[in-house]
Amino acid sequence: MPTKQDIQDLYFMDSRAKLLDIASFLDRLDRHEGEADFRHPAFMEALRAMQNPPAGRTRTQAVLESLSDPSSEPIPAATLQGAFGAPTPAN
Repeated sequence: MPTKQDIQDLYFMDSRAKLLDIASFLDRLDRHEGEADFRHPAFMEALRAMQNPPAGRTRTQAVLESLSDPSSEPIPAATLQGAFGAPTPAN
């Protein structure tokens, strides 16, 4: 069974790089003109969920749930192919 030290030794540098990528993404949004769409507040909420997951949820579950479409009823027809990565305001 790996220890916390083993996990840090294996994954810290990769996680550090990903954290810097997130910071860079947010800095780019701050520097540019225009309004961010619904994905920005969804992303910020996911960061909060990661820091403070609800009781009984892992950080991964909390982030995934915050970025997932909460609806359970199928839509009558798809309007496009693809995904936005965050629930749209209508959801």
